[in-house]
Amino acid sequence: MKTRIIQDDPDDDPAPDQPAEPPADGPGTTQRDRHIKEAPMSRLLSPIRRHPVIAFFVLAYALAWGAIPWNSFFAPGALIAALVVAFVRDGTAGLRDIGVRLIRWRVGWIWYALALAVPFGVHAATIGLNMAAGAPTPDTSQFSPWFGVALVLGLNIITPTGGPFSEEPSFRGFALPAMQERRTPLGAAAILAVLVTGWHAPLFFMDSFGLEPIEAATTVAVTFWYVWLFNQAAGSALITLIAHAAEGSVEYRAGALWPTGGDATRLIWLYFAAWTLVAGVLIIGHRRFWTRAPAVDNGERAPRPADTVASAA
Repeated sequence: MKTRIIQDDPDDDPAPDQPAEPPADGPGTTQRDRHIKEAPMSRLLSPIRRHPVIAFFVLAYALAWGAIPWNSFFAPGALIAALVVAFVRDGTAGLRDIGVRLIRWRVGWIWYALALAVPFGVHAATIGLNMAAGAPTPDTSQFSPWFGVALVLGLNIITPTGGPFSEEPSFRGFALPAMQERRTPLGAAAILAVLVTGWHAPLFFMDSFGLEPIEAATTVAVTFWYVWLFNQAAGSALITLIAHAAEGSVEYRAGALWPTGGDATRLIWLYFAAWTLVAGVLIIGHRRFWTRAPAVDNGERAPRPADTVASAA
């Protein structure tokens, strides 16, 4: 009978009386060792990685609405939510994607021109139509001095607590590209319009903000304009930031141009109608754009190492 002798190898597991040391995360660490160490955290963050858009909006709503008990609204919550979810999903590469879209300035001059001309044109048209409907000459004090609008435009672009700077890197710079990975621009715009309007919902019920319910429908319409502009301008959140800042540079609500009353209310409805017309012209006049995959960077990434390990386990 042959006897098989097995000799203990010096590299084998230590004897029972010798405590085993956890594997160091160095050159000798195996992929399985890393997976075992990262598994609890990976399981915790996995829902965010699988559903980044849902996670983003849940966090954006929670942060912004968290100030409601103090009769306020924390607009920067949208940007914070985008940064957190982007980092969880893709690490520093996710943060870089948001930053690159925000400073993407090398686009055609026509998109800069439209980013300014369309919002200011909508304001001018609604003011003119309101006057044609019988409203007197509006109060133009907000336009004095002559560079007042340009100053407000610049402040809207750079103010970190303002709506444009909080919303464009997040709603357009992060959420929209992620949504367009699996949807057409039309589908993404429709969902985004509802979610963004819902995010603004508390503002329509707070007297301190002075918003009318019809302005919720205006938010839906203007979202289609921002989606179209973002995609046309090569995925530049800077262009939509400029457009958003321009749209907010002219105060049109009750008491700003006309005293509170019929003239002021009519202006709000005309403003809604003007943006609805813009959205309708874009959807009908550029039908092919809305039904095809956008030819811009939508942030699609290769599988993350942690996800690859988890799927193989």
